[in-house]
Amino acid sequence: MPCLPQKARKLLQSKKAIVYQKTPYTIQITNATGETTQPVALGVDSGYLKVGLSAVTPKREVYASDVRLRDDTVKLNSERRTYRRSRRNRKTWHRQPLFLNRKKPEGWLAPSIQHKLDSHLKLVDNVSNVLPVTKVIVEVASFDIQKIKNPEISGVGYQNGDQKGYGNVREYVLYRDGHKCRHCKGKSGDTKLEVHHVKSRQTGGDSPENLATLCKTCHGAATRGEIVLKIHPFKGFMAETFMSMVRRRIVGTLNSRGYRVIHTYGYLTKQGRKNLELPKSHVNDAFVIAGGKYQERSSDVFLSQQVRKCNRKLFKGERSHIPNTAAREIFGFRRYDKVQFKGAAGFIFGRRTTGYFDIRTLDGIKIHASAKHQNLVLLERATTLLTERRDTRIDA
Repeated sequence: MPCLPQKARKLLQSKKAIVYQKTPYTIQITNATGETTQPVALGVDSGYLKVGLSAVTPKREVYASDVRLRDDTVKLNSERRTYRRSRRNRKTWHRQPLFLNRKKPEGWLAPSIQHKLDSHLKLVDNVSNVLPVTKVIVEVASFDIQKIKNPEISGVGYQNGDQKGYGNVREYVLYRDGHKCRHCKGKSGDTKLEVHHVKSRQTGGDSPENLATLCKTCHGAATRGEIVLKIHPFKGFMAETFMSMVRRRIVGTLNSRGYRVIHTYGYLTKQGRKNLELPKSHVNDAFVIAGGKYQERSSDVFLSQQVRKCNRKLFKGERSHIPNTAAREIFGFRRYDKVQFKGAAGFIFGRRTTGYFDIRTLDGIKIHASAKHQNLVLLERATTLLTERRDTRIDA
């Protein structure tokens, strides 16, 4: 459990404790002290891109964290699929495709969804490694996408979607847009109409909301970057779909791992936050979810950013040992290492083989764009979860 810095310093000096991790700074007692612990409730404000965590005892909040999950999984998987298919076409074009024989196991989830589910479980495990968590309270939610689109829908209306009566998505999009180019409104004189993806297909998909009717002239100009379309990309319902798919899996998997799990709902969190007059944020929501009321709030909030474990390297030529990217380690430093530069702590986001590094905080604030390696002090090695301490509360 948390203790005063003075006590921690004495325990370390007397070698009765060792440093377990630096962020959050955690020490571990080396001798047996019994099994007496305080009850700790961990609140989890689950989400598609952000997760709030708050550990609360009957007297105070002992841990608060705002975590930003990765949002590049779909794009990277699409890029990998491109390379894989290209390789198959070059080297095994004569062989019957093996992927047609594959069968997805029961309970299979798309890689991007599975990764976010695993991230939630990992975050709970990380807190349990440093605090004696006695119960976990998770906010779950189920969304009716059709109800969000059309609040008046009911009964058989769920069976009559927007595309009912149309042969395919393209036909529906052309009818929806009045068979007219949405950019030039027919001023180009080109009568040939095409369907354009507002966001890239690999990230936006083929839903009608991501498609727009353009004439061939405007479509070609937009593809070449000669014109800017005044069409706002559709936000989509990825977050709502994610929560509806994994809400029960988060609770079920945590239960199977031995946690005592309780689920709650968003309307209860909102009411509790209003009663305490707290601003909307993931950390404050997690505090309410954990059962926080009038406990002393933590003065420190940990901001975490999830990043890739490593980058796939492309090589020059077949079986070549000359990579296109820089070496993994340059002058003893790696990408995303936490370092100190002239008293300021930050992370390495850019590197050069000459030994100069781009140092930034997790908010993107530049500490130095070209810091020399002799002026850097290594604080922590890079992991998939970069964490820094904040002295003030974070409003998300």
